Amino acid sequence: MPDLVIHGLEKSFGSLKALSNVSFQVKAGEIFGFVGSNGAGKTTAMRIILGVLAADTGEVTFDGKPLDLKTRRRVGYMPEERGLYPKMKVGEQLIYLAQLHGEDKSSATKSMEYWTERLGVDSRRDEEVQKLSLGNQQRVQLAAALVHNPDVLVLDEPFSGLDPIAVNVMSDVLKERAAEGVPVIFSSHQLDLVERLCDRVGIIREGQMVACDTIPNLRQHDQQVVDIRLLNALPDWTQHLPATITVIEPGGNTARVSLPSHDQELRAQLLAAATQAGALQEISNYYPPLTELYREAISTPHGGHHA
Repeated sequence: MPDLVIHGLEKSFGSLKALSNVSFQVKAGEIFGFVGSNGAGKTTAMRIILGVLAADTGEVTFDGKPLDLKTRRRVGYMPEERGLYPKMKVGEQLIYLAQLHGEDKSSATKSMEYWTERLGVDSRRDEEVQKLSLGNQQRVQLAAALVHNPDVLVLDEPFSGLDPIAVNVMSDVLKERAAEGVPVIFSSHQLDLVERLCDRVGIIREGQMVACDTIPNLRQHDQQVVDIRLLNALPDWTQHLPATITVIEPGGNTARVSLPSHDQELRAQLLAAATQAGALQEISNYYPPLTELYREAISTPHGGHHA
């Protein structure tokens, strides 16, 4: 499968600048997490990818070509504001949507049967969507994005409102589609899920991309955070560390400090000070979760970790 490339998107609504030079790439077989606060520009960017909204400037390409109507029929889209027909039966609706994307009746029916079973709503095929629980409506909405076997998946808050079992099912489906070479992009406020699922993450703030990289690369700074655990330690031992070591969490038996990443001599001094202060139980690098990386990216004046 080819890559999905978003380049230089700009979009304004009157005096509101919704997107400002937004660029990122979703590689074939990659799951890309798109995160930001409400109103940051995620949904606007996704609507432009789908062609629902026109950008003021910039372009979206797939396989090196601008997305036209024919190509967009190969995109599976799950909008944040769910777009199913409430009075239409589940099975009929999925077959109808698959046919709108170019599938014939036979393949649309087989695909409907597969995805309703895969997503656990096969017993609901003859029910109207409006009579389903919100969680089952969500599953049907995902089936609607998948039923035409799309070449690209664009999902806006797909995990919103799902129970843990449904989250696991949806996670497995996204990983399976990516393993088949499909570029997958989804937005979410559930950063633990983004961290668990995504190969790369894009962070948007006030219409601007402030970070875009793998999570390990987002963690790579000039500073390395280290956790130390001691037994029977002197209570104030961290106060006597070299000034170039920043004490994040002072402590007796447990402490967290930051020091230049590649300064082995300073790390040796830290180790020596720790062993003198008490019985060393553990010293290990601390890798901040995505929640911390996100807070840092949106609070930094210009952000800017891209790859």
